[in-house]
Parts: sequence; structure tokens; C-alpha cells
Amino acid sequence: MLNTFIGDAGHLSVILAFVAATVAAYSYFMASKGRALGDTDAGWLRLARGAFFVHSAAVVAIILCLFNIIYEHRYEYYYAWSHSSNHLPVHYMISCFWEGQEGSFLLWIFWHVVIGLAIMRFNRKWEAPVMAVFSFVQLFLTSMILGVVIFNVKIGSSPFILLRDFLTDLPVFKLNPNFVPKDGTGLNALLQNYWMVIHPPTLFLGFALTLVPFAFAIAGLWKRELTTWVKPALPWSLFGGLILGVGIVMGAYWAYETLNFGGYWNWDPVENAVYSPWLVLVASVHGLVLWQRSRTALRTSFVLVIATFLLILYATFLTRSGVLGNASVHSFTDLGLSGQLLIYLGAFVVLAIGLLVSRWKDIPVSEKELTTYSPELWVFIGATVLCLGAFQVLFTTSIPVYNAFLGFIGIKSNLALPADQIAHYTKIQLWMGVFVAFLSGLAQIMWWQRNDKETLTNSLTVPGILTLLGAALVILLVRYNKLTMSPAYIALLTTALFGVLANLGMIFTLLKRRVALSGGAVAHVGIALMLLGILASAGYSNIISKNVSGMVYSKEFTEELNRDNVLLWRNEMAPMDGYDISYTGQYFDVPGVPEYVNKEVLFRTDDEYKALARSDIKFGDKLYYKAGDTVEILPENTYYRVEYKDRKSGEAFTLYPRAQVNEEMGGLLASPDIKKFLGHDIYSHISSVPDPSKEKDWSEVKEHVLSVGDTIYLNDYFAVFRNVEPAHETAGLGLTKGDIAIQADFVVSGEKKQYHVHPVFVVRNRLIGRVPDEVEDLGLRLSFVNVDPTNKKFTFGVSTTQKDYIILKATEKPFINLLWSGTLLMALGFGMAIAKHRREARRAPQAATPVVKKPRVSRQPAPIA
Repeated sequence: MLNTFIGDAGHLSVILAFVAATVAAYSYFMASKGRALGDTDAGWLRLARGAFFVHSAAVVAIILCLFNIIYEHRYEYYYAWSHSSNHLPVHYMISCFWEGQEGSFLLWIFWHVVIGLAIMRFNRKWEAPVMAVFSFVQLFLTSMILGVVIFNVKIGSSPFILLRDFLTDLPVFKLNPNFVPKDGTGLNALLQNYWMVIHPPTLFLGFALTLVPFAFAIAGLWKRELTTWVKPALPWSLFGGLILGVGIVMGAYWAYETLNFGGYWNWDPVENAVYSPWLVLVASVHGLVLWQRSRTALRTSFVLVIATFLLILYATFLTRSGVLGNASVHSFTDLGLSGQLLIYLGAFVVLAIGLLVSRWKDIPVSEKELTTYSPELWVFIGATVLCLGAFQVLFTTSIPVYNAFLGFIGIKSNLALPADQIAHYTKIQLWMGVFVAFLSGLAQIMWWQRNDKETLTNSLTVPGILTLLGAALVILLVRYNKLTMSPAYIALLTTALFGVLANLGMIFTLLKRRVALSGGAVAHVGIALMLLGILASAGYSNIISKNVSGMVYSKEFTEELNRDNVLLWRNEMAPMDGYDISYTGQYFDVPGVPEYVNKEVLFRTDDEYKALARSDIKFGDKLYYKAGDTVEILPENTYYRVEYKDRKSGEAFTLYPRAQVNEEMGGLLASPDIKKFLGHDIYSHISSVPDPSKEKDWSEVKEHVLSVGDTIYLNDYFAVFRNVEPAHETAGLGLTKGDIAIQADFVVSGEKKQYHVHPVFVVRNRLIGRVPDEVEDLGLRLSFVNVDPTNKKFTFGVSTTQKDYIILKATEKPFINLLWSGTLLMALGFGMAIAKHRREARRAPQAATPVVKKPRVSRQPAPIA
């Protein structure tokens, strides 16, 4: 039965949100039109606030309706059917919410609502002009999920469209228009990760925060408040830099934990489309700080703040228009919104650039001369380097856009993305890192002192000497380990060390002076550590799974797979670098059980999400399932248990890299498991497994006639036939009255342990059936062939196949913790800077409003100066 009420309610809420945003934008504009900042028309202001409150309530209603559709498995709606499934945990249902374009737009809209309400509460003086810009943006964003057709023109894509209206050509809907699938297609397996629950909301909050300084800049240009906008905009810019930076690194860590390309950054166009605006945002923060301190770089600040938001809009166009095509592995497909996205981008480009050009001559320009010893000069150069780095990435990423545009105007273009994109981007970005690291240390030292040749030399001497000594020591250690270090790597190592030491030195100096710690210095230490972590982990990753067997695993494999992977037969130890490793079995994730469960103790049923426990499932002293219990499982991924043992120290650990064979997504989907040490990570992932969709090539059945207690030899193993017993109904046989089922109990002795094997013999309606049992570890299958009750003899069939195996790649990632710890320090530095500006903002009104006291009449004679 179709439930159209929730979809109608959601769609009506979208329309209401769009109309309310339109009313709010116009009303805020009229409230501020022709008036000085802070002077508003009360009537228009009330209407504008009311409209934005209605818009906010409507957005919440949309979210509730969409999540209800997902959570209640209402597969009559295309959005629920295409992104969710019956067996997803609740936290992954949240991920389903923003997996699709419409949901991610809605997430963006929601954050704008939250920020807009905060501005209405805390920035009353700027409310009308800033919220006019905010509401105008909300108008456009809400139109992206409007889902209406006017004069054959589609406006937006609705998340509340019915499945039958989206897949109109399917025959099932012609036969039964009210058909509702029993299950959905499910969430992309690679997105079933806890980082996908928190990374997208963080990233979209970062997107939303870029609107705030942009809105203040536009409001400042509009109201001719060309300098006062900086003070309220700066904390928001800092907050945006913090959140967007952390969101980007969250995505990198998700890639590191989930994807198997062996890293955390692949220079994918979608990654680049977010990275570039963040670089410009950080540059804009430095520009705003320069104006606050030295009354310089105001024009630069306007340009960078405006460019940041426009780049976010451009990134949205890149990732959602379909223009990237096959250039990106995780861009959205085109939903027919390309024209709408271009109008959205064009409207704000024209508005922002038009206002900026019209006020350009009025923007104050500092007459202060910037000399070699001016910290402002070096901060400005650092901001320029960041912008150049952003431009290089964006210019190359936009090649598909150039081709599409030239094709649109009838010119054939053969421009192509670089064949080796990682090398192309890294070559330039590495040098950007060199300059950023050096300038972050130099500018921070100069920022806190009066500079001339002597003082600057004295300040640079200690960190400079320590840097050269540290760099020399590292280079010697690299050479000692028979590795090479290119000039570019030496430059990045040296400047990053200088960035760490110079900023740490300044932090200690400020502590001695009992001055509030510099958030900038802490953030710069974090950035320099991140650069060191990137240099070590990306430049000196060491593949420890080299094939030393002298054999080629398969001619169908690539040269790299045959060269850089180790073949592991189940339960057979193999040497790998300094480790002895062994693959010991396949495991499933069982909700509620703290560790993965061996597939050998699970009997699979017709329902792929359910199994029967063959034996007790317990960990420690706690029993989770008894033998015969029905067990809920998550069968999408198989976890391969790999034991590592360090030959020198004897230290052992176990990893569970996961994989699934998914032909729709290109074959084997593998995710690594990582063992984290203080100085390095061991990063292991599956490169190949036997295809589970193919029938195993079993040998010809060899029959054995046995009595209870007999022993037989099976290849390299022996088995004891212990007993025959009635088969339990819980074995999944579905026995009815009059049916007979017996099972044999064999104990097979393998290399490391014993296995209980239970082939079953069934008589149902005078027909004989046999349920063989298999020992995957040993490549054995036993079938219960016949029973001779007179002579108490039993016939069993034995067949063998190739033992189970995996092909594994393992990489050592040295000092990658510097990257993650540097991110935390960067975030801490941004947070300290935000707190400092908040304290200053609270003190500022008191300083601006002097207390006037009445003169007091004194009866004492006035002192003579």
C-alpha cells in the first residue's frame, strides 16, 4: 500500500521553504534599502524574520519527512529504494540521508538555517543586509530540491518522487501501479563506514560557513561599510577554516581506512574541488588578520573572501553537473540541474564582482610601505602562495569544463587530464608546501617583535641551526637505510622542521612573557607536522609484501599484483619482510557480538542475513548465542583473518581486512585493516580471493564404507568417524512429521586444529536427499551417501578441491601519525584564535563606551603640578 502522505507533506514543505526564503530575501532587502547600517524599516524587518522562521521550520519538516521515508523503509519512494535497505543499522540510515544529491543539498540548507538563526541572534546590527544575502542563497539552494515543472522546464529534483514515477518504463508498474519493492538497493558498501556518518555533515558545515564572511563582505560593499565588516567576519572565517579543514582530513582518513589505493589523498577532482576553496579561505583569514592589525590588504581580503564562496559554488557545479564524467570516482551524476547550477553560480558572480568593481576605488588602501622587515609582507606572500596552489589544482581539475564549454560553442577540444595526475599535482603542491612551511615560521617570528637586521638574525639563529642539524640527521638516517632523498624532499623536510621549531620557539617565548598563546603559532606547528607526515608516509611507504616465491600467481594478474603481493594458503605460515604471517579463515560481522565470528560456526540459510549457530558463540566468559540459535549477520563483507608475528620481538597481532565481490562495482571491493604503531602503520588489504560466484572444481568423489570408530586418511589429514545421530530441526532442514534425517559426526585433524564435520542423510516422502558438509580450511567435502542398517555400515563420499587462499598486499607507512596529530594541532590553533577574537569582541564595547563621571567637588586644595 502506497503511503503518499509523507511524500506530499515533504514536497509541500519544500515549496513552503522556497516561498518563505523568497519572501525573507525580499523583505530583508527592503528593510535595509536606502538606510544606514543598523537602521532598518521595522515592518519589513518583522516580516523578514517571520519568513525566515517559517523557512527554518519548513526545512526541519523536510528533513523529518525524508528521514521517515528512509527509516520506515518506504520503498515506494525512489530515494529510499535507491539508497537504503532493510538491514542497514540506524547510523548508516543517516548516511543514506546525504548519499544522494537532494539529501546533501538539504544538509547544506539546514546548516545555513542554523547559522542564519545565530546571526539573527548575535549580529543584530548587521542582520538585515547579511540575512538578505543569506536568504537569497537559501532561495537558490531550496530551488535545487523543488522538483516542479513549469512550462516544460524542470526546477530542482525532489527527494520525494515515487519510484513508479522515476522508473516509469518498468513493466511491473504497468501491471501494478501500487507495487512496492520488499527491499531497497542498499547503501554503497564503501560508504558503510562511521566516517561517512560524520564527515559529510562536517564538510557541509564548512561549506555553509564560507557564506558568512561572504555575506558580511557583500553587506559591507552594499552599505559602504568598507572596513567595519572585517571584525564580525573574521571569527566566522576562522571557524570556517577550522571546520572545512577538519572535514577535508576526515575524508582523507575515510579514504585511508576504506579504500585500497594505499593512501589518503588521490587528487580526485572531487577532492580537489573542496581543497582549493579551503586554501583560498585560509589565505583570506590571513588577509583579514592583516587588516585588523596593520590596516593593510583590505582589497585583498575582499577579493579572497568573495572568491572562497564563489569557489564553493563552482565546486558544487563541478561535482553535481555531471561535467566530470569519468574523471572522478565519486562525483554525482547529472540530474538535469546543470543549467540551474550555472544560473546559481552566475547570479552570485555577477552580484559579487559587480558590487566589488563599483566600490573598488572607495576601499581604503594602506599608505604604509612594506619593507623586507615587515611581517605583513611575508604574511601577504604566504597568502599569495596558497592562492597560487589553489589555482594550479583548480586549473587542471577544470579541463573537462573547458572541453564541455568549447564543445557547446562548436569547437572540438582535445584537452586531456594528465596521464599521471598524482605526479602532476604533487610536483607543484610539494613546492607550495615548502614555501608555506618556511613562511609560517618566518612570519610568526617577525609578527611578535620589532624587526631589523640584527633582531631578525638573532631570532632566526637558534631555530635555523636546530633545523639544519635535524634535517642533516634525518638525511643521514635515510641514506643509512639505503633510501634516496630528492632535492625537493630535502627542501620540504628542512622547511617543515623550521616551521615546527620556529613556531614552537615563539610559543615558549610568549609563555615566558605571560602573553596569551598565539593560535596562529599552534596552527602553524600543526600544518608543518602535517607536511612532515605527508612527506614520510607518502614519500617513503614501504611495500613489505614483495613476492619472494619466484612464481607468478597468475598470467591474468598485472605485473604489480604479481610483484607486490604475498600468496597465503589458509593456515599455512609464510615469511613477509620481518614477519611470519598466516591466513586463518573467513569471518562475518554479527551485530551485538564484539568480535567477528568465524564462518565455520555459522550455517547459512535461505535468508542471506540469517544463519544458524553450529556451536556456542562466546567471547571471554560471555555467551552470545547457543548452538542452534538464529544469528543475524551482515553478509556484504567477508573479513579475512590474518595473523602477524614479528620474528625479532615475537610480538603478534591480528588484522581483519575485508572484501566483497561486487561485479556491479568493478569486481573485488577491498578495504584495509591497519595496525597502528607509534612510528608507523602496517596497512594491509586483500588484492585477490577465489571468486565465490564460481563453482569450486571438486575432484571425483571417492567412496568409503565405514563403521563407527573407523579412521580414514584424506590427503594429508585423517578423520575419525565417531557416531551417527539424529539431525536437529535447527540444522535448517525444515523437517516434517514422517521425515527422517541423520547426520554423521566426523573429527578431522588438520595442521593446527580439529574440525567437526556433519554430513546429513535425509529421507523425505520416500526420496533420499544428501546435505554435504565442507571444511574450507582443508579443501574437503564429505557426503553421507548410503546406510546399510543390517551390517551397520555407512557409505561416505569424499572429494577435494584447491585450498582456500588470499593474495595480500601490506605496506608500512612511516610517521603517518604526524599527519593526524598535526591536524588536531591545526584545529586547536584555529579554535584558540576564535576564542581570542571572542574575548576581544566582548571587551571592545566596554572600551568603546567610556564611562562619564560627574566632577566631584573637593574641599581640599588642588595639588600643584
